[in-house]
Order: sequence, then structure tokens, then C-alpha cells
Amino acid sequence: MTTATYVRKTVVVATLRSRDLHGRADWIEKELPALIDTARNASLLRTLGINVDALAPDAWPDHTVESR
Repeated sequence: MTTATYVRKTVVVATLRSRDLHGRADWIEKELPALIDTARNASLLRTLGINVDALAPDAWPDHTVESR
């Protein structure tokens, strides 16, 4: 069993907008869920320059979801 880790979409969008990457932020808002699975979307986040380890504590939801 593994534990999935999620980051709030609003934090990713705000990070992109702060870098004037509005088009990418708009795409994230339309295409991804409110909680972004960091394992499933690791390549995308890396491409966007989002370092999930460096995100503020409010980026993380209050819980994780366990899956098999």
C-alpha cells in the first residue's frame, strides 16, 4: 500500500501567476482537479518549475489518501 500526496491547485496556479505564466496557470485551472496528485503529475510539475518540496505549508491538504 502506498500513500498518495496531494498539493492544492490554487497554490500551483498562484506560483505560476507570480512568474507571469498566466497561460500555463489558466491551463492548470481548467485541466487539473483541486488537489493535484504529486506522484501522478510529477513530470508536469517539474516541467512547470514547481518544486513541491519548496512549497509553503498551506499548499498541502490536511490529509493524505491511501491507495492500494
